Amino acid sequence: MIETLSPYYRYFLAVHVVFVISWMAGLFYILSLFIYHTEANDKPEPEKSILIKQFTKMEATLWNIIATPAMVISVLAGISMLTLSPGLLQTDWMWVKLGFVVGLLIYHFICQNIVRQLKNNQFKMTSFQLRLWRELATIFMIAIVFIVILKNSLNWIYGLIGIMGVALAIMIAVKLYKNYRLKK
Repeated sequence: MIETLSPYYRYFLAVHVVFVISWMAGLFYILSLFIYHTEANDKPEPEKSILIKQFTKMEATLWNIIATPAMVISVLAGISMLTLSPGLLQTDWMWVKLGFVVGLLIYHFICQNIVRQLKNNQFKMTSFQLRLWRELATIFMIAIVFIVILKNSLNWIYGLIGIMGVALAIMIAVKLYKNYRLKK
């Protein structure tokens, strides 16, 4: 384990963990709202208009007050930790983690674009596609947690196979859920 040089490192670590949890909660919930928002489009009036207005408001509030600030604080706390303990950048696992974090940031900004699209009544993805998209955040989260916990004891081949297996299981579960919903 890399020794930290600052007594403040653990404070930044605690802040980082708290706000990563908040960020992930925001990402998971925003995708649920996207799904409900998209499905509201199929409702008859006036239910459709009422639901779409409410989901648009909820999405904006969640995004601007919880998800994006949590993402910013998570990233700033992470940068602070790397600044206080630059030796972490000499480890392979940290670079793999940072690669997944970049992927999660890209995911975040794509979700931000979806918030804008839905606000303008642009429905580019179906609820099924949004369900699959929601599970990508789960895959990022699992990969990052396993990399951070296992560090250099992680066998990358087994880790990659494991992540792909989880992704496949999630995709099958989403498909089964879709079939279940269609039968109802």
